[in-house]
Amino acid sequence: MAREKAPEAAPEPEAAPERSYQELLGNLNPIARPLASRKLTRKLYKCVKKAARHKQIRRGVKEVQKFINKGEKGIIVLAGDTLPIEVYCHIPVMCEDRSLPYAYIPSKSDLGAAGGSKRPTCVIMIKPHEEYQEAYEECWEEVVSLPVPL
Repeated sequence: MAREKAPEAAPEPEAAPERSYQELLGNLNPIARPLASRKLTRKLYKCVKKAARHKQIRRGVKEVQKFINKGEKGIIVLAGDTLPIEVYCHIPVMCEDRSLPYAYIPSKSDLGAAGGSKRPTCVIMIKPHEEYQEAYEECWEEVVSLPVPL
């Protein structure tokens, strides 16, 4: 005679409150320059989502570094709240050497979510593709126009 458990109403997991752009800026590390504006950050997230749908992204430091060294072209998006910064501080130098555009955004968890992952991601490379060419070129122009840090 096993006891039957009464079906309990499963408590719904509370979603993490959406943090504003200004709140996310408080967690930035000192090397997060050039930082994308709020508008450009949203455009980059949308472009990452489209690229992920077509399997045209490279995610993670190791993978992005490998394909930068191989000469692959694209926009590099780095998360500005990654600690320790030694994990990825060499990526901007590699981008500047190969004249690839790069920009920092405030949140690695949002970047990972945009890339279709449950895990936070500190670096993503968006590769060009004809399906989202217009959005890609718009992001490319805005990222290239960002001031390069000294």
